[in-house]
Amino acid sequence: MGRLLFLQMLLQFTLLLQNTFLFYQQLGLPLQGLSNAVQVFDHFHVVKLVNEKLDEMRRTQYNMEKDINKRKVLKGTRYLLLRNGADIFDKEYKTRLDNALDMNQPLSQAYYLKEQLREIWMQPNKQAAEKVMLDWVKQAQESKVPQLMKMAVTIMAYRTGILAWYDCPISTGKAEGINNKIKVMKRVPYGFMEERSFQLRLYALHDSRIIPNVG
Repeated sequence: MGRLLFLQMLLQFTLLLQNTFLFYQQLGLPLQGLSNAVQVFDHFHVVKLVNEKLDEMRRTQYNMEKDINKRKVLKGTRYLLLRNGADIFDKEYKTRLDNALDMNQPLSQAYYLKEQLREIWMQPNKQAAEKVMLDWVKQAQESKVPQLMKMAVTIMAYRTGILAWYDCPISTGKAEGINNKIKVMKRVPYGFMEERSFQLRLYALHDSRIIPNVG
């Protein structure tokens, strides 16, 4: 299973380099030989941060809600709230999501801002993206929702790295997605799997027909 472990190690090394860069930057430490490096924040990581805030709000609202019927509406909506709205085709799921959003304005604001955030990386150029980003920040600030206001501060703090994506349109989203799938594959059989079977399943991860749009 040497080649399989090598592939996973390569993916993990890519993530390690990125996390090390972030760690050094947060501590204000110099990165030897990387003085001209451009730090880029792709949509995968920024949307992930917003999703964390959204999920935090969902849990808070659920725990604070006294009405049993409303709690039932919120229960089990995590997957629907965090999923890309354009990928929810099931009518029953859409109805459940709409019901949860209709009864909770802060949660609704956070959800729709999360959906709008991706538009920053869908513009024709950096200038247009900056306008979209500043508009998003303004909406988040005006919402008066603490989690969204904090996210607006974060977006502005890393605006240069976010907009740098238009100079270097790269993403580690697929690498992270594949790495997570490998970990799940290894856990499912509790460590027992034929090497050839595991090898075939690992190679299948590279088939776009099987895992489209991982990043």
